[in-house]
Amino acid sequence: MTQTRTPTDQAWTARILTLFPEMFPGPLGQSLAGKALEKGIWRLETMQIRDFATDKHRTVDDTPFGGGAGMVMRPDVVDAALAAATGDGLGTKGNGPAIYLTPRGRLLKQDLVQELAAGPGVVLLCGRYEGLDERVIEARGLLEVSLGDFVLSGGEPAALALIDACVRLLPGVMGAEATLDEESFDAGLLEYPHYTRPAEWKDKKVPEVLISGHHEKIQSWRQAQSEETTKLRRPDLWDAYLKRGAAGDR
Repeated sequence: MTQTRTPTDQAWTARILTLFPEMFPGPLGQSLAGKALEKGIWRLETMQIRDFATDKHRTVDDTPFGGGAGMVMRPDVVDAALAAATGDGLGTKGNGPAIYLTPRGRLLKQDLVQELAAGPGVVLLCGRYEGLDERVIEARGLLEVSLGDFVLSGGEPAALALIDACVRLLPGVMGAEATLDEESFDAGLLEYPHYTRPAEWKDKKVPEVLISGHHEKIQSWRQAQSEETTKLRRPDLWDAYLKRGAAGDR
């Protein structure tokens, strides 16, 4: 197991069960997440699943019952790894939820990210091969989470994305807390477009309202832009927004 230094055991902690621990921290060791890791705002621990195999070849997979292509991760090996990660039998109290990253899982959205970031941390199981024996998913009550309707070579890239999304919400990570209040999805809408210097570039000018200094008009423009962008690009989000009544008479 590898872990970063931290001044307190109460820091938000990501425990990762993987066959490729060398993939971490990866990009999480850079930029804001990396600085927060160094400061001990959050902790990262990796566990090699092969360490819990019981044969001399450290086997973690086997052929699927019923036939079919590929291999399936063994429930006994994975269960032993989860027991070590949670430290308390079948429960995950004090560690946050145990999550299995899989395309068939619940779609990772901002509300789930906020929920996970508000807790003590997460235990992330990174699958490989054709997947994981269903029995350990049921026995452990694993929360199945997906990044979207596509397939990755393994759960590690998904784990990196999930952790990054959570870490940036932790107190002390982002420089300007107000930045978090105006991001995409927080109000159920996509974010409005942004502009910076120069005020004119390739014959394209920044919208006049943004340089007007009139804060109420700027806020109104941004709200309208967010609604229009969401309506055009994500009709599913727009419909949900309308159902909540958040759009008023728009």
